[in-house]
Amino acid sequence: LAALKGGLGDSCPFCRTTCPQNNDESLDMIMKRVAARDPEALCHLGCLRINGACGLEKDESRAFELWSEAAELGSTEALAKIGGAYYSGDYGVAQDKAKGMCCWESAAMQGHATTRHTLGIFEFDGGNYDRAVRHLLISAKMGLKESLNEIKELFVNGHIAKAQFAEGLKGYQDAVEEMKSSDRE
Repeated sequence: LAALKGGLGDSCPFCRTTCPQNNDESLDMIMKRVAARDPEALCHLGCLRINGACGLEKDESRAFELWSEAAELGSTEALAKIGGAYYSGDYGVAQDKAKGMCCWESAAMQGHATTRHTLGIFEFDGGNYDRAVRHLLISAKMGLKESLNEIKELFVNGHIAKAQFAEGLKGYQDAVEEMKSSDRE
């Protein structure tokens, strides 16, 4: 909405270029960002390689290399994907649950809310309720609705105190309020 109000129409609100109309244009834009060593572009290119999208050949080992490079450059999303690959043994990577959890912990500590939520679920399933609640509270305070829903469920089932539920709810509401903008509504 803000882009339309600002007269950008079909343009990217960040770089002001025209939005790609096909896979070739989209891939060209991504490759320009990859050449500039943009970690999120590298991560995205890895995802395209995993699926063989945008006319690219499906190549899991190359995708993993791209994610590794992106993670080294600071992409928490790539670190989360690497963690998932190790944890489940996907994409040609030998299964190593400990290494996967380590990657997820790293991504969570660097601010990746979804991974923080995932760690909370694993901790709860493992019987580490205090750690689970701490993870879920942090990710709820980052604005992740799934974590708030889990906190609510834990409260309803008697696993956490009312004060913890209130903390999660307030944190989530504060995060959502902080993200609001009159231009977005």
